[in-house]
Order: sequence, then C-alpha cells, then structure tokens
Amino acid sequence: MFAVHLLAFHFAKLKEDQIKKVDRYLYHMRLSDDVLLDVMARFQAEMVKGLGRDTNPTATVKMLPSFVRSLPDGSEKGDFLAVDLGGSQFRALEVKVFNDGRQSSQLESKFYPTPKEVIQGSGAELFSYVADCLSDFMESRNLKHKKLPLGFTFSFPCKQTELEEGVLLSWTKHFKARGVQGTDVASSLRKALQKHKDIDVDVLAMVNDTVGTMMTCGYDDPRCEVGLIIGTGTNACYMEEMRHIDLVEGDEGRMCINTEWGAFGDDGALDDLRTEFDRELDLGSLNPGKQLFEKMISSLYLGELVRLILLKMTKEGLLFNGKVSAALLTKGKIEMKHVSAMEKYKEGLSNTKEILTELNLFPSEDDCIAVQHVCTIVSFRSANLCAAALAAILTRLRENKKLLRLRTTVGIDGGLYKTHPQYPKRLHKVVRRLVPNCDVRFLLSQSGSAKGAAMVTAVAYRLAAQRKQIDAVLAPFVLSLETLRDVKNKMRTELEYGLKRETQDRATVKMLPTYVCGTPDGTEKGKYLALDLGGTNFRVLLVKIRSGRRRSVRMYNKIFAIPLEIMQGTGEELFDHIVQCIADFLEYMGIKGARLPLGFTFSFPCRQASIDKGTLVGWTKGFKATDCEGEDVVDMLREAIRRRNEFDLDIVAVVNDTVGTMMTCGYEDPNCEIGLIAGTGSNVCYMEDMKNIEIVEGNEGKMCINTEWGGFGDNGCIDNIRTKYDKEVDEGSLNAGKQR
Repeated sequence: MFAVHLLAFHFAKLKEDQIKKVDRYLYHMRLSDDVLLDVMARFQAEMVKGLGRDTNPTATVKMLPSFVRSLPDGSEKGDFLAVDLGGSQFRALEVKVFNDGRQSSQLESKFYPTPKEVIQGSGAELFSYVADCLSDFMESRNLKHKKLPLGFTFSFPCKQTELEEGVLLSWTKHFKARGVQGTDVASSLRKALQKHKDIDVDVLAMVNDTVGTMMTCGYDDPRCEVGLIIGTGTNACYMEEMRHIDLVEGDEGRMCINTEWGAFGDDGALDDLRTEFDRELDLGSLNPGKQLFEKMISSLYLGELVRLILLKMTKEGLLFNGKVSAALLTKGKIEMKHVSAMEKYKEGLSNTKEILTELNLFPSEDDCIAVQHVCTIVSFRSANLCAAALAAILTRLRENKKLLRLRTTVGIDGGLYKTHPQYPKRLHKVVRRLVPNCDVRFLLSQSGSAKGAAMVTAVAYRLAAQRKQIDAVLAPFVLSLETLRDVKNKMRTELEYGLKRETQDRATVKMLPTYVCGTPDGTEKGKYLALDLGGTNFRVLLVKIRSGRRRSVRMYNKIFAIPLEIMQGTGEELFDHIVQCIADFLEYMGIKGARLPLGFTFSFPCRQASIDKGTLVGWTKGFKATDCEGEDVVDMLREAIRRRNEFDLDIVAVVNDTVGTMMTCGYEDPNCEIGLIAGTGSNVCYMEDMKNIEIVEGNEGKMCINTEWGGFGDNGCIDNIRTKYDKEVDEGSLNAGKQR
C-alpha cells in the first residue's frame, strides 16, 4: 500500500515538475486578467475606430455593416435554400420554417469537400463548383421544379451596401481563389447559377458565418444579439445601434455589425503579446502580416503553433532527448484534432503518447506530460484572447442600452468550440470573470451558420411582406408630383381669394394683414418685453438690442405652463393667468417699476386693423377659452393688466408667430421675407406688395401677410387627398371641420 502511495507521489511530483518547466518556457503565452482587461480596452478602442467614417479606412477591425436589421420574431415561414462557404467543407441546405406558434423548422443538408485546387484556383472555377454542388443537392431533394429564395453564408470579410450583395475585401484562412477580391461575390454566384438552366434560385441575402450563427440561435432565443465563430477562423458580430454606425445613413433602430476581429493587431496593436512562435507561424502562412489575432486563436493555426513550440524545445534538448524527427520538421503535421485529443481529461496522456509515437518521437512519460501542457497553454491562450474581445462587445452592448447589468445570449459555432474538450468551459469562465455585470447565456448553434442565412432570407421575406402591407396602408399619403402641382395651384387660388376684397369673406386662407410694413435694418436698439402665446407653454422675454458696429441681441426669458383648464376655461381666466406670469417675470428680472414697450406674439388667426389691434377670428391647437372670439386680444390683455393694478406696459404690437419668426430671422438676414411655422400648428407669412392687398388702403411698399394657411381645404377643395385617417382625426378634434 505504501508503495502505491509512493508511486502516486512520485508521478504527481514528476508531472508538477514538467508543468513548471513548460510554464517557465511559455511564460509570455500565459495571460493574466490584467493583461486581458488591457486587451479588452484595446479592442473597444478599435471598435469605435471601425465604426467612425473618418477612422474606418485605417482601422484594422473593419466593423462591416451587414444590413441585417432585424432578428427572427417567430412569424417567419416558407421554404428556403442556403449555401455555406468558408470552412473546410461546403454545405448546401433546405430549410422549412413553420409559423405554427412553436417556432419550428426542418432542415436537410449535404456536405461537399472543398478541394485545394478549387479554393486556390480561379474565382470562376470556385463559384462554378458551388453552383454544381447546389444543383446536385436540389436534384437529390427533388427541388429543381421549384423557384426558391437562397441565403448565402460567405465567411470572409466583405463590404456590403445591401443585404444581397458583398464585395470581397480579402481572403482569409486557406482560401486564395484568383480574381475574386474587389468583386461582388453574390453576383458571381448568380452568374454561376444562371448556367444551370434547370434550377430557379434567387440569391436574396448574403451573410457572414457569424451573422448566420446569430440568426440561427436568435430563432431559438430572442435574446441572442451576438454571433461568435471559433473554428477554422474566428470572428464575431453583434447588434449595434444605428446612431453609432457612421458608414450607413440613418439613426433609428439597430444593425448587425460583422467585426472581422481576426485582423485585430494587424497594425501592431498586439505586438507586445505576440511570441516568436506567432511570428514564425505568420511568416509561413498564406497571408503574412494579416489576420494576426485569428492566428493566435483559430483551429487552423493552433496545431502548427504547438508543432513550432515542440520543435524548438526539442532542439534545445528539453524534449525527446533532443532528437528531432522528420515529421516534427514538417509543416502541418500536428493539427487541431491532435491538440484536442491530447487535452482530453482521462485519456489525454495516452492519446499524447500515441500521437507523438506516430510522429516518430518515442516520448517518455515526462515528454507526454510536457507536450500535453504545451497544448493546454496554447489553447487556453486562444480562449483567453477570444474572451477578452467578446467581453469588449458585451460591455458595448450594455453601455449602448445604458444598463447596470446586461442579460444577453451569445450564439456560437465552430469546430474548435464544439470539439475541444476544455475550450467552452474555459471561455465561459474567463468571460464571466472579465464582465461580472453581464449575465451571458452561451447557445451552441445546432445546425450551423448556414441555417442562419436561410433565417436572414426568411426575415427579409417577412419584412418585405410587412413592408407591402404598410405601403398599401400608406399609399394614400404618397403624393405624386402631379398631385402636388394641383395642390400648389389650389393654394395659389386660395391666396388670391384671400387678398381680394370681394372674395376674402369666403376664402379659407384668410390672408390677414399684419400692418408690419418692414423688416429690421440693423438700426434698432433699446429694451423690449415680448410675450409668446400659442402652444402648451407661455413665454415672457426681455430683449436688449444694440445697434451699430457692435450690433447684438441679448435675451432673457422664462417659460410658464398653461394648464388645460385655463386653455379651455374663460377668456378672463386665460388673460389673468398671462398677467400673473408677466408679474412673476418682471419681479424675477427686477424691473417691475419700469414701463417698457411690449410686443405680443399671439399664434392664432386674428383680423388686424392696425399693428396694435388684433381681433381673434377663431381658436386653434386645443385652445377653447370662452368670450374671446370676435374680441380684440390686445384690449383683453390691457384690461387684465388694469385688473391686477401692479404695473403698466405699453403694448405696441401684436403679431402672429410666423411674423415673429420672419422678423427674428430678418434681423440676421436682410433677405428674409417669409416666416414658416411647422410645430404644434402650421402657418406661414410673407411680405406682399401693397398693390395686391385690396382689403388695406394704399399701393406703395409691402406689408407682411399672415396667410393662416391651416384653414386651407376647409371648403373641401383638397378632399381628394384627405385620407380616412385625416377624417377620423378631424372628427375627434375640438374644432371638427376646421384647420383641415
């Protein structure tokens, strides 16, 4: 019994010694949490750079818009095809999506090899091969008689301007087909498919494998807003706020961003973390200096990294008694499948011995322990770096949503994540350590990223159907140029009716003279009070105007609420409330004893006989105070001031808000002769030649006309463009039949 314990102790000590030896040798590959937090911060900065219009051209993390704006909502249905090109195999799929309340789908697929002569030949040969494989798949599924939409998963960096097109920026992984870079790959696929006269396929969507993964998992979990690939290559996508994407017009909603994080560090940002083995591997790759982050993470490179480490350790006499085999000298002899097998929990050491023996290395027990630990460090570093970049994305999602704690799902696919025995657990643990304020569910994509391309197509179909319904509802609101010209002519007729003495009474556009006969010329100066009534708030202002070369305007104002019971009470209550607000402002400004000239902006239709007299024609915009219509609002204001008997003001002008707007802008630009309001209500004024204003005496000069165009159409002249919704709003309003 003692002998067994002694043997166990000896083996444990032996294993510990070998592990420490490898730890010391590969010290720079073992990354602390502080280093990972630093990598996370660097990646966050690169994301911002990639999203910016000015900084994107020099960004290594390209943050490519995918034009996928919506996740599946469960209402998708139909039959769809998908093809998936980007890994060690090509895949064709048929996906049936059922809108049965259970979000169910049915998938049939077939894998095809991707021969080296095809993926490193010409672009025409590559897409012809893809089309041939799809034709074969459709034949096997008896689909050649159907017209079907297709989603194309293309797992390489592409610049997209639409969902259904994408220009290849660069090949990655082991692909190198000629004549494809800089061209629209979706168009190339369409051309190849057109040669097959017996199939009818419509390429509707092109997505990256990360986007496909997110959409596949998003169908099962609505919280999924990140897609992650850890396989032959590595990449991630996530749903970004449109307001942050400078490369795409629009600020509303979200869009999926394909980060293309494999190129992180191509500008030297990770040089302090790259080892001599990373540099040697890069120099021997198909794309030296490119995809440096990917070369530290993905399965295409990890086996080769392990080989390079073992080779150097052997040459230095640390392994295999310093004896190097021909196999160990051969590039590609150690693959990711070997690394995964050597790291298995129970049979890892026996697998290690078997694999090393096949490489003619004749390992000792010590050698097997050391080699297994080399594999652990290389794959653990991969998981750590992946976790740091993913943590940066999760932090951005949380900050975009302004949440203290984020709950989200990450959809994952890729051979390294799925087949390595320890990788998922390591990745999850590090992510949760780096972002403790994010509750993350990791969801493995059971059917791969290609189903996601079909789901993108299904969502596009759903949105197109919804858009069709919305367009049908909104069709009456879409006015042709011819219709707009007709409205313009009718408005012109109404304007002329309003200006003529004999037709003014029956005109809907009242064309009210304001008695404002000039715009500012820059010589104005002094202190003035101004009132502004017309919306849900009332404003009192003190305006100080300085003329001359140091011409300036300084304004002090205070806003007061107009309660609904005042807006719809009596006229006396309304004007008493206005005077109360004026008194509060005068006291606030310390000018209660001064008698100042006052201008009154009164944003309702008034008939004026002079600049300081305005008779209310009718209330608009929710105001309904009694005993006001037909009364002079300036007189009502003066009476309210007298009732209060605290101060006196010289009311010199009453104007509409459009006139006030024109005069304000006219002070800045002497050419301003139109004032337009588009807010709670809408109206316009302009400077009209006196000779055209028949309801005012005189033919010389100009006068500002307040059109009161809100009443345009009250006589039915534009009923042809009023929709049922307009009529319903009108019927439910306070002034039905008015201000149409």
